[in-house]
Amino acid sequence: MNDDVQFLEFLIKALVEHPDSVKIKRTVDEMGVLMTLDVHPDDMGKVIGRSGNTAKAIRILLRVVGMKNNARVNLKINEPAGGQRIMPPREESSVPRASKTLDEAFADLNLE
Repeated sequence: MNDDVQFLEFLIKALVEHPDSVKIKRTVDEMGVLMTLDVHPDDMGKVIGRSGNTAKAIRILLRVVGMKNNARVNLKINEPAGGQRIMPPREESSVPRASKTLDEAFADLNLE
């Protein structure tokens, strides 16, 4: 097994609730190495992360592993069959209103 596959497998299995469902396929072409990841549908949120930040971090780490081996490594995360993207409802005003002024908030801290 290649270093990049071992690394990705270790990383993903540490994140998910269903490590037995983790499947990684590695292909090499003229563009570099493509690693395709399949996980249990319940684990997609953990792998993707809030705003995709976990997936971005995993991709960065894979690129570092690839640089060590002089290869460009990319990650594709397969969406599970029947998977639905759940988006939070958008509110008219997404900016929260301040309940106190800045002076009132500092007074509450009792920094004297």
